[in-house]
Amino acid sequence: MKTFLLRLFTWWNSTTFGTDLWTWLYGEFVGEDEFGNCYYRTKGGKIDPALRVERRWVIYKGVAEPSTVPPAWHGWLHHIVDVPPTEEKVRQHRWQKPHRPNLTGTPGAHRPSGSTLAQRRRPKATGDYKAWTPGN
Repeated sequence: MKTFLLRLFTWWNSTTFGTDLWTWLYGEFVGEDEFGNCYYRTKGGKIDPALRVERRWVIYKGVAEPSTVPPAWHGWLHHIVDVPPTEEKVRQHRWQKPHRPNLTGTPGAHRPSGSTLAQRRRPKATGDYKAWTPGN
């Protein structure tokens, strides 16, 4: 029952029934990325009269987290490129690092050594700081 209510009323846990119905009626599967997100467009590339472009959307695997969309798919979703990464080989430059989702607010977030969340002792002050006092 809880799963049913979550799917009915929330969009951040998974897709809602409305999204599933819309995708089933009007969507055409385009591809899937390395994170398991699935990408869709309107059937046959039909142009939406309100948008004047075809509709493109993503159904996230698990929690709806936009930072899990890789750059190539982001470009396709936002109409920067016309051809999805599944139909055209995306050239990866040697200086590019693999895409990683934003980990802010998760246990995997970056916590520098001076952070109160780092669970280590804060380094001692080096003595090179002199406090400002008014009038000096």
